[in-house]
Amino acid sequence: MKKVFILGVIAMSLLACNKADNTNNPLISQPNTPYGVPAFDQIQLAHYMPAFEAAIAEQKAEVEAITNNEAEPTFENTIVALDRTGLLLDRVVGVFFNVLEADGNDDMNAIAEQVSPMLSELSDGIILNDKLFQRVKFVYDQREQLGLNPEQMRLVTETYKHFADNGANLPEDKKERLKEINQELGLLSLKFGNNVVAETNACQRFVADEAMLKGLPESAKAAAAEEAAAAGHPGEWLFTPKRTSFTPVLQYCENRELRKQLLMDYTTRANHENENDNKAVIIREMELRIEKAQLFGYDNPADYILADCMAKNHHTVDAFLQSVWAPSLEAAKREAAALQELLEQDYPGEKLQPWDWWYYAEKLRKAKYALDEEEIKPYFELDNVRKGAFGVATKLYGVQFEKLENMPVYNPEVEVFKVTEADGSLVGILYTDYFPRAGKRPGAWMNQILPQYIDAEGVDHRPVIINVGNFNKPTAGNPSLLSMDDVETLFHEFGHALHGLLSKAHYKSLSGTNTPRDFVELPSQFMENYAYEPEVLKTYAFHYQTGEVIPDELIEKINAAGKFNQGFVTTELLSASILDMDFHELTTAEGLDVNAFERKSLDEMGMIDEIIVRYRPTFYNHIFTTGYEAGYYSYTWAAVLDADAFAAFKETGDLFDAETAKRFRHLLEQGGTRDAQELYIEFRGKEADPKNLLRRKGFIE
Repeated sequence: MKKVFILGVIAMSLLACNKADNTNNPLISQPNTPYGVPAFDQIQLAHYMPAFEAAIAEQKAEVEAITNNEAEPTFENTIVALDRTGLLLDRVVGVFFNVLEADGNDDMNAIAEQVSPMLSELSDGIILNDKLFQRVKFVYDQREQLGLNPEQMRLVTETYKHFADNGANLPEDKKERLKEINQELGLLSLKFGNNVVAETNACQRFVADEAMLKGLPESAKAAAAEEAAAAGHPGEWLFTPKRTSFTPVLQYCENRELRKQLLMDYTTRANHENENDNKAVIIREMELRIEKAQLFGYDNPADYILADCMAKNHHTVDAFLQSVWAPSLEAAKREAAALQELLEQDYPGEKLQPWDWWYYAEKLRKAKYALDEEEIKPYFELDNVRKGAFGVATKLYGVQFEKLENMPVYNPEVEVFKVTEADGSLVGILYTDYFPRAGKRPGAWMNQILPQYIDAEGVDHRPVIINVGNFNKPTAGNPSLLSMDDVETLFHEFGHALHGLLSKAHYKSLSGTNTPRDFVELPSQFMENYAYEPEVLKTYAFHYQTGEVIPDELIEKINAAGKFNQGFVTTELLSASILDMDFHELTTAEGLDVNAFERKSLDEMGMIDEIIVRYRPTFYNHIFTTGYEAGYYSYTWAAVLDADAFAAFKETGDLFDAETAKRFRHLLEQGGTRDAQELYIEFRGKEADPKNLLRRKGFIE
């Protein structure tokens, strides 16, 4: 995805300058930091390009040495050697793109645009190097006679597939076209994400009349007032399309027009006729994705992408989504009818709208379960919730967490933790970055900063992992208090972190979360199951003012309401999954009208008007920037696995059953070293039963 040009007549002097500069470049030299973490406090903007140039040159040289090795190709001198290339680039990429996503700015975006074609060129130069591929193919063809263990066999197979799936078997003219497609797609992905961030930051809705905020909790008002004051509007309240800002309004504010305005602000981002409009970006991305799939002999991008996933093809995914869609939609229709009755009391003759759903669902929840989320939030102070998630990991896997002070970080809000085994040996380092800021993209995610692997000397390099979120910032009067959805999100991303931290693979390309996309959400969603279990709640849910542990009556209300509004939740998610598949089952993008296509997709699936799809196309980062194209279904696919996995613990009568936890930890440690289905069956003793998910949601008894 990047490219560098060195002009001939001054090449020697430039290289000499770069060499001198790079001796002090904290991205290139091995950092003198605790546990070898990146020296974030020393890294400056000027360090990134020289570091990328040096790292790319280093990997090119490493790959060239393998390619030109005159010895007969072997597992060690070709397959393992390839896996061990690019360690410096791993570090530079891990630092730069994490900072770009979490604390970026225009200068970082400019570097990303310059670097993207350089990285694309490097990747294509490796994958499309026929001499190198022939060495890989030689080992692959001999693999059954090499006496390889299962992980080694997996590395050979996955390496060969990586080459073949990315164009190594294509004729030369198609290889050249593939390079052009990959470079343009890389730049389009950056542009899409930058447009979403720009639209989110640009949209500010100020409220001057406090009467318009009737019903809004005082904590949400205080946060909005602080935002307005910081934006130069003291005495007013500021709301933006960031979820922490507008969600409380949708949930509690009586002003129907304000609810509508804020929901529309959120759902129409990057869908206006301006410089941030993503519709043309989507059309071009789809043109290129379709062309790329067809270069490989597939009719559509979905089948090209899914070939290496558990699902294998779009027919399997479509059938799976429909099997869950039908009961979810029926549940959503029942929920809509109940909310319509409440709306009628306030607006006789009016029809329930998407901006009404959260508000009346909250009223119904209070009436049906006497559950007020504002009554619960004081028990969900961010630091305590994080301790609760850490405590679950300690009980399940024996790992310990210690906060590290005075560690190098890229932003003062970032915190760092050392993760160890019970005997004190290092598991890895975990960074957490939980608050929204202008340079951070929306959502929550886990990333790897440094990978886990075992080097040629047998040294186990432990990973550096980060969890990023956009939770409520502390205000002058309150700490960061989480909603129930935020609590689940924190546990979810921490599940991903554990998948990375516990990795015990030999090879970095198979370690941690390097698994099929429809398997990678299992560890994260599995952790969500623990968030509201009574015995877990009592370990972290303490009132931030009194220190009182959450009372049993509130726990009972939370669990009684656990199946509430699940038709909405599941339908909102599944509609996004189906929309994703519809885009990626296209065989041509000729005449594609993004908004009309979305409307057609929703009509065909039977989506009800009262619910808006979770991600509308123009801000659907998952499928247009983060590599989840034809993959958003994986959240529901993995939900079948996680519900079934949690049932394995429930069946023992102990949420922390030692033997079951040991088997599940083994699954996490394997990363991508084994076939995903094989790993799951080894843990569970059978395939996952979808009924466990439907029962959990209350769709069947």
